[in-house]
Amino acid sequence: MAKRSAPEVNAGSMADIAFLLLIFFLVTTTIEKDSGINRKLPPIEETEEDVIIKQKNIFTVLLNGKDQLLVEDELMELKDLRAAAVEFLDNNGDQSCTYCKGAKDPSSSDNPDKAIISLKNERETSYAAYISVQNELVAAYNVLRNKRALELGSEKGFLDTNFVQMQKNYKDARFVGNKTKLKEVIDQIKVEYPQKLSEVQ
Repeated sequence: MAKRSAPEVNAGSMADIAFLLLIFFLVTTTIEKDSGINRKLPPIEETEEDVIIKQKNIFTVLLNGKDQLLVEDELMELKDLRAAAVEFLDNNGDQSCTYCKGAKDPSSSDNPDKAIISLKNERETSYAAYISVQNELVAAYNVLRNKRALELGSEKGFLDTNFVQMQKNYKDARFVGNKTKLKEVIDQIKVEYPQKLSEVQ
């Protein structure tokens, strides 16, 4: 009895199928893009002298592992954080700030230059909660800077322009106004309301 030869497998068509599957998965696979915070980090300052900061000039914000917000050791809702931060930053306790509109409470911050917001979180804190709190604190600075921009803008020729819009105009290549003057106003506002947000681990 003669042996039958095994039928040959057409390797060419298998290679075509493998190639088509490879192309299919390359086209249909989506690679998730990491998202983060667009934030410019402050430059490293080489200062050897210890700076003494009064406790009343530090606004302590703690986000615990259960995503509960503790402001100055008291529970607070996220919606109330921005207003509390604005009140602290604009307090003018030593009455040295001529443009501040705060309560002038001597037990709170001296002026915006000395006021520091300290944000601390625990390891179990969720990323979403941390970003929400950070956004509210940055928004508090923007509230004060926007108010100041509207005051200064009317004096410097930038009527009805808030701080955020001033920054957009300065970066816009199509802006037809005086960019040098605009930069001076932006820098002045940043000096008057410096963003001193300390993130403690």
